[in-house]
Amino acid sequence: MDRRSFLKSSAIGGSAAAATALAAPAYAQGNRTLTLVTTWGRGLAGVHDAAQRAADTITQMTDGQLTVDLKAAGELVGAFEVFDAVTSGQADMYHGADYYFVNQHPAYAFFTAVPFGMTAQELANWYYHGGGMELHDELGQIFGLKSFLAGNTGAQAGGWFRNEINSPEDFNGLKFRMPGLGGQALGKLGASVQNIPGGEVYQALSSGAIDGTEWIGPWADEKAGFQEITKIYYTAGFHEPGAGLSLATNREIYESLTPAQQRIIEIASAEAHQWNLAQFLTENGAALQRLQSGGVTLREFPDEVWDAFGQASQEVHDENMGDDIYKRVHDSAMESMRSSSAWLKTSSGAYTAQRDRVLGS
Repeated sequence: MDRRSFLKSSAIGGSAAAATALAAPAYAQGNRTLTLVTTWGRGLAGVHDAAQRAADTITQMTDGQLTVDLKAAGELVGAFEVFDAVTSGQADMYHGADYYFVNQHPAYAFFTAVPFGMTAQELANWYYHGGGMELHDELGQIFGLKSFLAGNTGAQAGGWFRNEINSPEDFNGLKFRMPGLGGQALGKLGASVQNIPGGEVYQALSSGAIDGTEWIGPWADEKAGFQEITKIYYTAGFHEPGAGLSLATNREIYESLTPAQQRIIEIASAEAHQWNLAQFLTENGAALQRLQSGGVTLREFPDEVWDAFGQASQEVHDENMGDDIYKRVHDSAMESMRSSSAWLKTSSGAYTAQRDRVLGS
C-alpha cells in the first residue's frame, strides 16, 4: 500500500487547509510512557544493548517526560511482529534490523545490509551525508513510521557450518539461517533458507533443524554458544559487511511529540549507532581468540564461492529494480559506496596495511 500519494495530496489544500497550517501544532502534554518492542531476546549480546541504550538515553535526556518501556521479543509481541505492532498502534516504537521486513518492502534491506554492500563507515557516510536518511524517511512514510539508524554490528561473520564449504554446490539443500537479501541469494544457490529470530537460533542448530547459521560475529556468537555445537567458523561473509539497526516510531506518535523530544529521539538513535558499533568492534577481537583457544577452526570461502555469492546477489537486486523506491535507494547507496570506497581504500586502507607491515602485526 503506497501512502505517499495520499500524503502528498493531503498537503495540497485550499484556504481552510492553509489556515490550519498556520495554527500552532498541538503537542501532547505531560509525562508519557512509550512502549518499545524489539526483535531481540532480552540480553542478546550487543543488539539488545543497542535497544536499551537508545531507550535509556531518550528517557534520561527528556528528564522523564518520555519514559521508554522496552519489551524484548516475546514479552509483548514476537520478534518478527514488531513492525506490524508499531504501524497498527499496538506499540509506539520498535528496535530491530529492518531487513527482517523485506516482505513489507525490499528496500528496507539497505537500512540493515545488502550482500556486497556497505561497511559500517560507508553506511554512515550514505545515511548522514548521502541522502540515506531521507530515503529511510520516505520509505517509513508509506507505513506510518519515523525511522533512524540506532545501532551497528560492524562486519558480520560468514557463519557456522557442520561441514566445510568447498564449492557453490555445497549449499545445495543446506538448511541455513540467513535473513534479508543475503538469504535470498543463498536460496539461488539451492540452500533451504530459514529466517529464525536470534533467541531461537541455538536450539535450531543444536537440534539439527538447520545445518548452519550466521548470527553476528565472534562476541555475540560466543555468547550464543554456537561453538558448543560446531567448530567450523567462516569469519568473512558476503551478506552483512556493516549491519545497521533501526529505531522506528509510529509516525502519529512521533508527530505528537514536541520538536525537542523528536530531536532527542534522533540524537539518541545516532548515539546508539556509534556506541554499539564501537561495542562490537571492541569485543570481537578477544572473543575470536577465545573461540580459537577453545578449538574453533577459522575458514575463508574459496574464490569460486565468493563469485557465486556475487552472481546470486546481483540476480536478487535485478529482480527488485522494477520497483521505483528500491531502484532509487539501490542507486543512491551504490553511488555513495563507490565514492566512499575510493577514498577509504587509498587512505585508511593503505595506511593500515603499511602500519601492520611496519609494526609486524
